[in-house]
Amino acid sequence: MAFLRTLPTVGRWLAALALGGGLAAGGSALAADLPGKGIAVQPLKSSIAEETFQTLLVVKALEHLGYDVKPIKELEYAAGHVALANGDGTFMADHWDPLHIDFYERAGGDAKLYREGIFSPGALQGYLIDKATADKHGITNLGQFKEPRIAKLFDANGDGKADLSGCNPGWGCEKVIEHHLGAYGLRDSVTHNQGSYSAIIADTIARHQQGQPIFYYTWTPYWVSGVLVPGKDVVWLQVPFSSLPGALEGVDTALPDGSNYGFQANAQRIIANREFAENNPAAAKLFAVMRLSSNDISAQNMRMRDGEKSSADVDRHADAWIKANQATFDGWIEEALAAAGNA
Repeated sequence: MAFLRTLPTVGRWLAALALGGGLAAGGSALAADLPGKGIAVQPLKSSIAEETFQTLLVVKALEHLGYDVKPIKELEYAAGHVALANGDGTFMADHWDPLHIDFYERAGGDAKLYREGIFSPGALQGYLIDKATADKHGITNLGQFKEPRIAKLFDANGDGKADLSGCNPGWGCEKVIEHHLGAYGLRDSVTHNQGSYSAIIADTIARHQQGQPIFYYTWTPYWVSGVLVPGKDVVWLQVPFSSLPGALEGVDTALPDGSNYGFQANAQRIIANREFAENNPAAAKLFAVMRLSSNDISAQNMRMRDGEKSSADVDRHADAWIKANQATFDGWIEEALAAAGNA
């Protein structure tokens, strides 16, 4: 498969996946010499199925260091942070910084939790509407939803209020949305629909396909923006001004290009139990150096959306990514071994 080396990163690992993948990275040292031998690791993740891919990459790297990695347990973010702090879990691969800052601090902050490095940078969040309605009515800003005539355009149930396809309770984004509804005076004109995001967004996409106006929250990297493409099918809404709840009060949410979607750009980070990290320098180093592009995450998420969503499928996706990025993966292992004095 030498031709794979000529492809861009995403293309290489998807091509490897198409050719059958298979676990690629071999052991970096004799099993008896591995720093994780005999040490159990409990990975945690939220109910978002698309986080499994990132988590599995960390799992497979830890296994190469000899750790006994248990099956992934699902806990929503707030409970997951507390579980890590209390030692009931070892790591979580999808801590959103700064969105989850309140979860982090309430669980004990740096005294109880470890986070070094950036696993995946440049994650965006915000509100979008279909481009056809935006262009026809000149809608560019969330503040315009205070106007009854604008809100009614996105009324899906006849109550006169715009229906926002929103964020699941417990994810953190729901707190920002609820704060925005108050800060921008939208309580009387917008309904924040919550529940199962996957079901809500599927209904949103179906309504768009039927030519109906849509109004929804989403984030990147995620498969939604591969189906509802910003600039083509939908547009991002600006917000009237920066306003965030809790510890982020007073923070400017404007992006470098001047756009303001109401949320800070986030980095996805690996967080772990502090005591475990201090006692396991190999794992701590691994958590700090692993890095994954948002494009790779989105590409894998799209495969799940297209039907490849079983546990076996996602495991195969992770193996294929490793095979297509072997030198990078091996580099992580080498750095981790060096930190433990096994180089």
